[in-house]
Amino acid sequence: MASGVKVTDEVIAVFNDMKVRKAQANEDEKRRRKKAILFCLSKDLKNIVLDEGKEILLGDLGTTVQDPYQHFVKMLPPDDCRYALYDATYETKETKKEDLVFIFWAPDSAPLKSKMIYASSKDAIKRKFEGIKHEWQVNGLEDLKDRHTLAEKLGGSSVISLEGSPI
Repeated sequence: MASGVKVTDEVIAVFNDMKVRKAQANEDEKRRRKKAILFCLSKDLKNIVLDEGKEILLGDLGTTVQDPYQHFVKMLPPDDCRYALYDATYETKETKKEDLVFIFWAPDSAPLKSKMIYASSKDAIKRKFEGIKHEWQVNGLEDLKDRHTLAEKLGGSSVISLEGSPI
């Protein structure tokens, strides 16, 4: 069931920026690149918008953010739903990879109305995010608290490290 919620141009622009990696990006462009970002419904429940201030930039890594995955987990609200994009850097036995992961955060503690409208609006945002290989619905912190679950989503047992930390 579709909810009629629209995805703002700003959300689409952020997705496109995260999806396309510029080979010739200068240092400043690289630092401003988003590692993770949260999206929420607008107050009037008509649009999917950027969740203000809920992002991790590559320039934050090693300065204000030591472990991007744990920092991302802490950004999620404990009692409301969100959509998120996480740019996962991982290593398999063969190669290093980077993939965008679309995450639907719907904690058990979120209000039923919120879970229903986010669930019915998920297709609207997914249709705009063309080329996403990995999707993950998460219903509680226990699903997220260690990296193994995300590593499983990215490549199963062939993943040997995530964000530079061994699995």
